[in-house]
Amino acid sequence: MRPGGAARISVFTLVFALGFAGLAARTAQIALFTEVSGPGPARAAAAADPDAPRGDLTDRNGEILARSLDVWSIYADPARVVDPEATAEAIASVLDGFDAPSAARRLSARDRRFVWLRRGVTPRDREAVFSLGLPGVDFRAEPRRVYPRGALAAHVLGHVNIDGVGAAGAERAFDDSLAAGSGEALALSIDMRVQFALDETLRDAVEHYRADGGVAIVSDIETGEILALVSLPDFDPNRVGDYPLTVRRNRALVDRFELGSIFKTFTIAAALDVGLASPNSVLPTSRGARAGDRLITDHSSSGDLTVAQVFVRSSNTGAALLALEMGEALQRSYFERLGLLDAAPVGFLESAAPIVPDNWDANTRATMAFGHGVSVSPVAFVAAFGAIVNGGEYVAPTLRRVEDGPNAVTRTRVISRETSAAMVGLLRLAVERGTGRRADVPGYGVAGKTGTAERPIPGGYDPDSLISSFAAVFPYDAPRYALLVTLDGPLGSEEENGRASAGYTAAPTAAAVIARIAPLLGVARRDDPLMAVLREADP
Repeated sequence: MRPGGAARISVFTLVFALGFAGLAARTAQIALFTEVSGPGPARAAAAADPDAPRGDLTDRNGEILARSLDVWSIYADPARVVDPEATAEAIASVLDGFDAPSAARRLSARDRRFVWLRRGVTPRDREAVFSLGLPGVDFRAEPRRVYPRGALAAHVLGHVNIDGVGAAGAERAFDDSLAAGSGEALALSIDMRVQFALDETLRDAVEHYRADGGVAIVSDIETGEILALVSLPDFDPNRVGDYPLTVRRNRALVDRFELGSIFKTFTIAAALDVGLASPNSVLPTSRGARAGDRLITDHSSSGDLTVAQVFVRSSNTGAALLALEMGEALQRSYFERLGLLDAAPVGFLESAAPIVPDNWDANTRATMAFGHGVSVSPVAFVAAFGAIVNGGEYVAPTLRRVEDGPNAVTRTRVISRETSAAMVGLLRLAVERGTGRRADVPGYGVAGKTGTAERPIPGGYDPDSLISSFAAVFPYDAPRYALLVTLDGPLGSEEENGRASAGYTAAPTAAAVIARIAPLLGVARRDDPLMAVLREADP
């Protein structure tokens, strides 16, 4: 079920049922939970209380995303159980799905003084077992982690194990800060308004374009904060055991993709930054690019192209020529500065290192120039892309709220401000005149690049199976927010005759996202004073 009003009502009903038995004993503590900002004397006391619950997870605006409530668990002292089999059968008569034979074996272990029978039962089930009056059977109140938004932001939040220890996502990354006894709330960088819009739009796109799944990320390029992150398919962390590991995997951090032509952003930025070329430099693309024993050519050609035209028309030949001219040392240096040769420093243990070739020969360098032969996580890409468009400084991505804003983050210069401004201009041209036309949203100044990559298979690539992506920054005249949309294996829509490349799938998805989230982020619609200048250019 898509997160919405009905889903929230049912989830909060579950939360109430699970927590009812423990609320009376924790009235004072629950009152504290509503105070998610500011220390205060009451919160200081809770932090010093060893019995305080695991801290809440909230979004950046204080919305509760995860909370611990007391539930009852059933245990037994086998030495006090009179008849193990009869005891197990009696419990099975009032608890659905209770495994009586297994319980009887555990209850027969007379040398043990403690065995769990079932954890996390409802107050009604506790009362039913209590009414049996079974010797040696007792109850213990335990905290149960509850996620009131269900699957929304599930891969960001992660989940805890049966003992309440962080096992994935933010729960695992910040386990020490959240652990029982702290009682402190921890604010994530996520904005649940943006998260909901991104989730719903990507979900619709995966269905509409018949994709196997998808990833989408929105980030603040000034602070590195990830404002929304969606990985599909997803799961409900309240019922994590019902889902296979493949679904619980955060594809935005764990999966590595060959992202195709959005990598041309890095290639051309490096070439401009070292003075190898300017946007108006003409490249001999009509002759192709010779990389070792391979000749790289474009599907269509209209003569030699300027660097601007290479980017706007997404010429593999032009990108390869620049990479070959650049050489291994420079290409490797820029990839390293952009964080593309290491796992994204996002603070989550799931963040995966890229798959990078050992041998950077001519063919490999040319191929990497247009986004093949190197596989990175979507989060790593977003951080690198942010450095290209935010004035040229790398800011580490984070899923924890940056309390003091842009001044609180560490910046590392990657490219010059002039190069960054030139790249933002080229990204805008790619939307105005190139393959990204369907990503445009009037009034919001979208700049971006399409990337269509063939899925790698043993021995090569499958031309009929694609990874389609669009990387965007907006508003382009005052860059602040980056967006990446990646659709895994889209088959295209009927109205577009099954065309599944990024221009027909990821680009319009990005437009739909930006139209929804720009107002939420305070980006005002306005006339584009620079459009007349751009229209005079003819790439």
